[in-house]
Amino acid sequence: MKGYTKPLILIFLVLLADQVIKTWVKTNMYLGQEFNIIGKWFIIHFTENNGMAFGMEFGGEFGKLALSLFRIVAVAGIGYGLHYLIKNKYHRGLILNVALIFSGALGNIIDSVFYGKIYGYEGLFHGRVVDMFYFPIAEGHFPTWIPIWGGDEFVFFRPVFNLADAAISVGVILILIFQKNYFKEDVKDEVSINSETIED
Repeated sequence: MKGYTKPLILIFLVLLADQVIKTWVKTNMYLGQEFNIIGKWFIIHFTENNGMAFGMEFGGEFGKLALSLFRIVAVAGIGYGLHYLIKNKYHRGLILNVALIFSGALGNIIDSVFYGKIYGYEGLFHGRVVDMFYFPIAEGHFPTWIPIWGGDEFVFFRPVFNLADAAISVGVILILIFQKNYFKEDVKDEVSINSETIED
């Protein structure tokens, strides 16, 4: 189990927090209800979606089932990748970030697969993902000279999301930011192998 402890603890904590928050929102708020946490730019807003992260949709009954099955396959792939990274002793930061992505994806799968059955509105694999975090930090209108959207209202940040979405986003962003640190050992090994080949 060496090397697995911290990633597993991180996965457990994110999953636990994600499901506790979603369960509280689902059982204590009605759909569309909201209340302010900090002023008008940090709001708890209860919404559900049939699709992907940040409320994106993948339409129809077949689309919903296909998306749920795709999520399961994707999470299985991420889980295998995480196992591979730990087994081959990759950078600890990379492993923890992949664990974040895995926990977030798994958190939303729980909603998609089981929530319909648990809350009695659909069968297995047809549940809706519970979202609640809303950060309308800035509101206004696009300048009229901008093509297509000129004069339209905009809100930043418009999507409503959950802790699982946030875990996935943070994991991906940190990998992109620190990729040079995470993969520098592989680059060094490749350089040294190429040098030995040239010398031979």
